[in-house]
Amino acid sequence: MPSNLSDFPSEFKGDLVTPEHPEYTKAIARWAMDAKRYAKIVAFVEDVQDMSLAIQYARSHDMEIAIKGGGHNPAGASSTEGLVIDLHRYFDYARVDPEKKIAYVGGGAIWETVDKAAIEYGLATVGGTVNHTGVGGLTLGGGYGYLSSSYGLALDNVLEATVVLADGTVVNASKTENPDLFWGIRGGGSNFGVVSEFVFQLYDQRRTVFSGMAVYDRSQLEALTKVTAEWWDNPGDKSSQIQTAAVGPDGKPVMVVAFFYNGSEAEGRMFYKKFFDIGPIDDQVKEIPYELVNALQNHVSYHGQGVYQKGVAHRKPEYETVLKVFDRVAELTAAPAAGPNPAILFEYFPLHKITAKDSEETPFRRDPVPSILVNAIWVDDTQENLRRGREMVYDLIGLIKSANLQLTVAEQAGYGNYDDEAVSKVAADKARIVFGKHYARLQQVKKKYDPDQVFHKWFPIAPAA
Repeated sequence: MPSNLSDFPSEFKGDLVTPEHPEYTKAIARWAMDAKRYAKIVAFVEDVQDMSLAIQYARSHDMEIAIKGGGHNPAGASSTEGLVIDLHRYFDYARVDPEKKIAYVGGGAIWETVDKAAIEYGLATVGGTVNHTGVGGLTLGGGYGYLSSSYGLALDNVLEATVVLADGTVVNASKTENPDLFWGIRGGGSNFGVVSEFVFQLYDQRRTVFSGMAVYDRSQLEALTKVTAEWWDNPGDKSSQIQTAAVGPDGKPVMVVAFFYNGSEAEGRMFYKKFFDIGPIDDQVKEIPYELVNALQNHVSYHGQGVYQKGVAHRKPEYETVLKVFDRVAELTAAPAAGPNPAILFEYFPLHKITAKDSEETPFRRDPVPSILVNAIWVDDTQENLRRGREMVYDLIGLIKSANLQLTVAEQAGYGNYDDEAVSKVAADKARIVFGKHYARLQQVKKKYDPDQVFHKWFPIAPAA
């Protein structure tokens, strides 16, 4: 134990890393390099008792707490200048019970771990579309995925969870045990404690699916948008796609479509026939192992880049809007090569299973409109790139909002897991928009389980008076 932590509880079994430690730089690194913060202590917890000890130590020393699983939140929700409870080293696991079709998943697991463990038994659940994303952050904040058309959100498939509370006690949360807490964590984020383990519902899953990337150029946008709108009206239970407006390595703007169909190649090509009849300039869509689907974007979403991102929504696929933002992405990318490169991801995860849920079942805001992720990515870690990246994102967000004036304020705010203001000075005020009609009830749950606001790193909820 570092000498300057001589008062840290001797019962702590995990690893403690402080600034003088040789692994410190690695310990505070995050997926987005601009989300890094210089923590006083990184506590790699080994069990729930370690979590409890770390929480109590931080509270007694008036240190802010952040919880890190996959470390994917670009706004910095998993980082702090205080104490980080890092779950990834010892809690990146998924144990599958194939008979019950459930998975016990560590709070520090990434989706790759879950995907690979479950498919060994011909099973799967809704998971993140970048497989090194943390299970905890994505699930507690929502969780759209390629299987959402069949099974809803990731949080809809949580059966129970083990939670370490602000006072250090360990409780189970389910529909029968602490049901108010179970309700709160499924959409309320990390506001109520440290989730050490999730229990997920699994479903029968074929070993191979039709998926991959197809590329369309500007001249094909109108036809692409038309068939997308037709598909979106009746997507069925087996399909999803992400359409990304970006500039390719050759400097030419393109729309890259990540197709998903939960069936064979023959079935998928027939289902998406109108899309392929357009004649994409590149077609890499084929039948692949299921566990590779959530890795399709990994080559562009790798660790160590600068990332600025924000979510918004739109009513439906609409050519005029798509063309306008497509051309603006191209204009913004014409800046010097060392600067940020923007992209717009139109996320078409069919919503019928999500919006069919009783809106009171969880505090997640079930918007009936598809999500858009706008991001900017850069290599050189400079304040200028961060400033410019933010400007690009807000430029594009403004264009999208101006074409979608019929959306509510909440819908225009976008998906909470994509919000750049989740840990900002306005995060507490914005929480009322993020949680909407559920905010008052969340305040009651907060008052019961964390009245001192120990956990406040993602849209903090004020305890009820």
